[in-house]
Amino acid sequence: MPERTDYRALIAGHTGVITMINSGGSGLPVLTRLLQVVEPAVGAAGLVFVEFTPAGGRVVAATGSGEFVVGRPLPPDDPATVRLLSGPAVREVRMDAIPGTLADELAGRGLCRMIVARAEVGGLTVGSLHALYREGEPLDDSQRAVLGYISACIAHMYGDHTGLPVHGDGPVVAALADGLAVVDRGQHVRLWNPAAAQVTGRPAAEALNRPLPFPLPPSGQVLDHRLPDGRWLRITSGELPGPGALRVVTFRDITDQQRREHDLDLFVAVTSHELRTPVTVIKGYADTLTDHWESLNDDDRRHAARIIGQRTNELARLVDRLLTAATEHQRGEPAAPFDLADALRAAVTALPADVRHRIVLDLPADLPKALGDRHSLATMLTELSTNAEKYSLPDTPIEVTAEANERTVSFRVADRGIGIRPEHVERAFDRFWQGESGDRRRYPGAGLGLYLVRQIVEQQNGWVSLRPRAGGGTVAEVWLPRA
Repeated sequence: MPERTDYRALIAGHTGVITMINSGGSGLPVLTRLLQVVEPAVGAAGLVFVEFTPAGGRVVAATGSGEFVVGRPLPPDDPATVRLLSGPAVREVRMDAIPGTLADELAGRGLCRMIVARAEVGGLTVGSLHALYREGEPLDDSQRAVLGYISACIAHMYGDHTGLPVHGDGPVVAALADGLAVVDRGQHVRLWNPAAAQVTGRPAAEALNRPLPFPLPPSGQVLDHRLPDGRWLRITSGELPGPGALRVVTFRDITDQQRREHDLDLFVAVTSHELRTPVTVIKGYADTLTDHWESLNDDDRRHAARIIGQRTNELARLVDRLLTAATEHQRGEPAAPFDLADALRAAVTALPADVRHRIVLDLPADLPKALGDRHSLATMLTELSTNAEKYSLPDTPIEVTAEANERTVSFRVADRGIGIRPEHVERAFDRFWQGESGDRRRYPGAGLGLYLVRQIVEQQNGWVSLRPRAGGGTVAEVWLPRA
């Protein structure tokens, strides 16, 4: 069968379209002229181009027997729209296989078949090209190939963003959650969708025709890039089909994902570090008791048992912190009035012995009730007092005091230890934060205690702070609403 495509007419007409573009033509006039050139070259009775927007499709250009459909909408949930946007990018479709009144109208005019070619930018459909044919007109692969090429050319025009889309931000790319840009050979932005403006904080007016504001990864590769404001973008790029040297760039904000990955890395590092020492000590003393029980005297056995008990308590506290941190989103008991002074006295009795004997309580007799979760007070005092014990000399006191004003009831835990640097008073509440790092840290800990205290206190509409103590040491203070 001879080819139905008139390549000579196609090339001559296409050259004229390119000349039109180079002379400053753009948008709908160029698109319509392109359809007028292609229609006779592929032997079609008419050509139709549908532009797709977040609200659905609309016929924006047509020639020949299809001109009467210009302006017709195609709702996004219309079965005909769904069918036309699925399947191969270029294919032949019979009108009687497409539901809806528009297909019926075309068939009523003797247009029984069509070749559909989607125009895509970065895998996203911005429109579809339809070549309409009457019954009996022969179709061959050359017509399908040409229409596929023309749809790629139209996609290139949309990538240039010069006069297209016809309806505002038109293409589906405008509705993307991910940022999408099209850049030219010099990495200047030619298309910048609304999500790109939202992700970067740079509106289209400040981005178009300017250099891409972040690195461009090689085609097909992924790059994680940190912006100057500390946020992270995950960037991918690919070659845009069609003439020219355009690249499609997609990017999304992955700051939260980076933070979660960072927290996971810290979790693994910190917990493995903190678990290693007590587990090693427990195993060592347990092996000693097992292997040398008969050769040990009673004092040695009691000493080994005491160390095993101490280290087991450390492990229990660490596991409790980890479990609390993992369920931080779960609120405690509903807020209720409770006697803060009585709760503090009870919490002191539950402290580890090496901390409890250093506590000096100084509580006023007329301290009003606080509003919150009494049961959580033991966790707060345990974390604050063990923190004070860790950073101060063994024989120095840890002072616990309390007071109230018209709106709040507060308690303080103060030590005479190494103190805290002013620039660390907020960072100390970050999860897994350590004043020192590495295996040579002088003070053990998972970096979770103060973080948990802040989470617990703020869930009760209170607040907690740290400050250096005059003369040396640190003061931790918790404020709770007054009942």
